[in-house]
Amino acid sequence: MAAASGGLWRRPAAGLARAVRAIGGSGRAAGPALRAQQLAERLRARRSEEKKPEVPKDPVQRWVQELAKLSKQLQQVHPNVLAKVLKQATVYQNEEIVVINKPYGLPVHGGPGIKNCIADVLPILAKMLENMKAEPLHLCHRLDKETTGVMVLARSKEAAEKIRLLFKTRQVEKIYWAITLGDPDPSRGIVEIPMVEKEVQSHQPHYKMTLAPNYRLSPEDGKVVKIRQSCDAERAVTRYRLLASASACSLLELQPITGVKHQIRVHLAYGLGCPILGDHKYSHWSKLAPQKLPEITLKRLKLEQSKARHLPLHLHAHRLSLPLGQQIDLVCKPPLFFQKTLKKLELEVTNEAAGEQD
Repeated sequence: MAAASGGLWRRPAAGLARAVRAIGGSGRAAGPALRAQQLAERLRARRSEEKKPEVPKDPVQRWVQELAKLSKQLQQVHPNVLAKVLKQATVYQNEEIVVINKPYGLPVHGGPGIKNCIADVLPILAKMLENMKAEPLHLCHRLDKETTGVMVLARSKEAAEKIRLLFKTRQVEKIYWAITLGDPDPSRGIVEIPMVEKEVQSHQPHYKMTLAPNYRLSPEDGKVVKIRQSCDAERAVTRYRLLASASACSLLELQPITGVKHQIRVHLAYGLGCPILGDHKYSHWSKLAPQKLPEITLKRLKLEQSKARHLPLHLHAHRLSLPLGQQIDLVCKPPLFFQKTLKKLELEVTNEAAGEQD
């Protein structure tokens, strides 16, 4: 039957009717039933073909298309499926905590337009981990939607409160990796510039974080002059060092001492002049536009500038050191797209550079 139906797809309507009658034999009731079945299968196949997006032949273009779908797909899956994804992303657990390697494009909290978030599926994830006997897991800290990497969940309210206090009192050491445009000068140091959220007046008015320095250069003599700090500004401190450099890009190791919103992104883009690859929000101050990439970077990524808007944010929470009785060091490998970008840009990290301590 399968072989016969395969040949029917290419026949005109009259041929289809004759074929159905032939298959149905002499029984009058079988003919219309089989004809309806064949037509229904044909219609389903056509609809299926119409729904299939055009797949680019170029492997690089396919890669960019896949990256563009990541966040959308996570918003469409059933909560049980999302919980299963997080279970597979578990890298460590004990009686107090569960640690996951957070996927790209998944928000921690809900909000307008968000169907799926980590907070909503924690009860489901807890049951999957504890054979239906655990109470819901608890958030201890947060990562931005586009940031990947180490994320700690607590098994109880008491453990969550204890860990939140460790974050608040800066007893947790956090190490991030970021691929940036350009090289920082100097190659290692500390950015200590307060930050504040402001409205940007452009063709699309929007809010974003920006620097609120305590000092400025005097226009008269070029000397550094202390200025009055904005009452809304927050202290922000980020330690950084260069791990590798190539293709007009860098791989930086970052340690945020404070925890201000978008701190790493703003300090890199506006403080060091090295925006994170794929950070379309903080690559420009006065407008919302796709990031402009250097020619050498586009060439190594085999990417057209018009497709740069699909590049994801290359910021990864690489390591977290948590003092819970004993020191727990948690490490998560960067996601596949991050690793592919490192390879394409020829950013090679030596074991010595990765393991060096400040």
